[in-house]
Amino acid sequence: MFDAVRNNKKIVQVFLLLITLPFAFWGVDSYVKNAGGEGDLASVGGTPIKAAEFQQALQEQQERMRAAMGANFNPAMMNTPEARKAVLDNLVNQRLLALDASKMRLSVSDQRVRETIAGIQAFQENGQFSLPRYEAALTAQGMSQAVFESRLRKDLALQQVLGAVAEGVMVSGTSAERVYAVQLEERTVSEVRLAAPQYASAVKLTDGAAKAFYEANRKRFELPAQLRAEYIVLSQEGVASQLVVSDADIRKEYDAHPKRFRQGEERRASHILIQADKGASETVLKAAREKIDGLLKQVKANPADFAKLAKENSQDPGSAEKGGDLGFFARGAMVKPFEDSAFSLAKEGEISDVVQSDFGFHIIRLTGVKGEKVRPFDEVKAEIAAELKRTESAKKFAELVEGFTNTVYEQADSLKPAADKFKLQTQTSEWIGREGKVQQPLNNEKLIAALFSDDAVKNKRNTDAVEVGKGLLVSARVVEFKPAAIRPFDEVKADIEKSLTTAEAVKLAEKDGQAKLAGLNKGDALELSWSASQVMQRADRGLPAEVGRAVFRAPSAKLPAYTGVQIPGAGFVIFRIEKVSRPAVNEADPRFKAIKQQYARVLAEQDFGAYVASLRKRYEVKVNAAALEVPKDK
Repeated sequence: MFDAVRNNKKIVQVFLLLITLPFAFWGVDSYVKNAGGEGDLASVGGTPIKAAEFQQALQEQQERMRAAMGANFNPAMMNTPEARKAVLDNLVNQRLLALDASKMRLSVSDQRVRETIAGIQAFQENGQFSLPRYEAALTAQGMSQAVFESRLRKDLALQQVLGAVAEGVMVSGTSAERVYAVQLEERTVSEVRLAAPQYASAVKLTDGAAKAFYEANRKRFELPAQLRAEYIVLSQEGVASQLVVSDADIRKEYDAHPKRFRQGEERRASHILIQADKGASETVLKAAREKIDGLLKQVKANPADFAKLAKENSQDPGSAEKGGDLGFFARGAMVKPFEDSAFSLAKEGEISDVVQSDFGFHIIRLTGVKGEKVRPFDEVKAEIAAELKRTESAKKFAELVEGFTNTVYEQADSLKPAADKFKLQTQTSEWIGREGKVQQPLNNEKLIAALFSDDAVKNKRNTDAVEVGKGLLVSARVVEFKPAAIRPFDEVKADIEKSLTTAEAVKLAEKDGQAKLAGLNKGDALELSWSASQVMQRADRGLPAEVGRAVFRAPSAKLPAYTGVQIPGAGFVIFRIEKVSRPAVNEADPRFKAIKQQYARVLAEQDFGAYVASLRKRYEVKVNAAALEVPKDK
């Protein structure tokens, strides 16, 4: 089953995007956080989705968007029924897949779990899996290895389900060729632009038009409420910066864990792989074995050709282009048959016999050996100090949280007592609104809602301590407030008249353009100032969507052909299509492969949608629709 995941990796990634699997996108934290809480927001096949689970998913999606968008992120994006529904749909899909995986009794081997854990960057040190770091990461989150590995095993089982769906995604050569020809179709066109300003002089606004528009759209001219706030931040990072780790403590940690700093023997190897699943038919296995045996004879006859033969024949896409080179690896990094063979080779340059693994048949060439060694104290001193600070700061921060929370609540008329007690700097924000861009760390939905609450605005009381990120607590207090107000009519009159004139000019441009277009299509000879000819391609991402639709949907049996499109707020454009050409299919063209992959993704999304729809019929799904409503205090 893992062959399906491996061989259809891009398609499986599409499925992962569609369901936002927690392990794929939320990192280790999503495995080591406890859901807790009461209240069912939905049920899938009789198993509940708790409100706390939904809120956690909502918050994590918000954090991902904040990380991706930076200063452009607006918390209000997630404060809509549509956004909440999308998060809930993902949770439902995850639960459906888990139920189906359980029903199919899919299993994941211990070896697969070990390989996945070893590949998680958070558990690595100098590019290699570190057991102490693994244990420390789980301990810091209050998670046992058994629970973590159990959840990881379930996630890998889900990937097997996706792999099974991916196996059904097939793109025929004929279909791909058609899509290729259509996507790369080119049309040579010239254009006439009827810009709105050309018609502005013909627009006559009626008396009172601007005033009527103002009265009908008063909300458009509303200046939202704004405030300035002072705030203090309690952070684990700040706590860590105040900690001092002595050389004696660092040395003690080094001496207490000698195994942690011992680097086992590492080997560098190259390989040639011919893929063949162990469960494949005898015919498939025999053909793969014959091919690898033939390659082994060539390698034995001329070892210097190993890299050349790997590039030409290896079916491992990750290493073939590098002549089969896999780099250095320690024990536990490779599947066991491969590892046993690589570590049994005695000297550099030695070549193994054929080795069979879960992935197929290998020929292995040893290209380097690093003997076992203990990393010296001076090399790891800074690393140990940083880890001790992380561990100690996590404990210290957890101890301070309660005191910080109580202080800002109990002495709510000022942030100074908390700032003095915890040695924090009081900072002041710029003017901020309830919606729109807000500076960090105030750009948190819950904190903004608290600042704009009646208690904070009228009584200038501290907000509760709000967790705005991992290891980051903020309390704020309003220092200045401007209520919402309507801009006076005289202040906006000129802008309104300009906007109304432009809107009417656009209508005149479109009317004139449609008339001219009708005349051209009837064969009328019109005196128009056509631009120089240019080539447009359907796949051009820089082409405005409305222009692309107009030009490429226009009938082209008879040329020249004419079409037109309104450009929102700008006017009307008439296009003259002079030539149409479609490329001959060239499978060597990199664009052909890219288009085929895109088409496969489209089919994958359709297949996945149908699969999930069938699961929804098989397992009863109940949703508490009222829970999708945006809370009023938000």
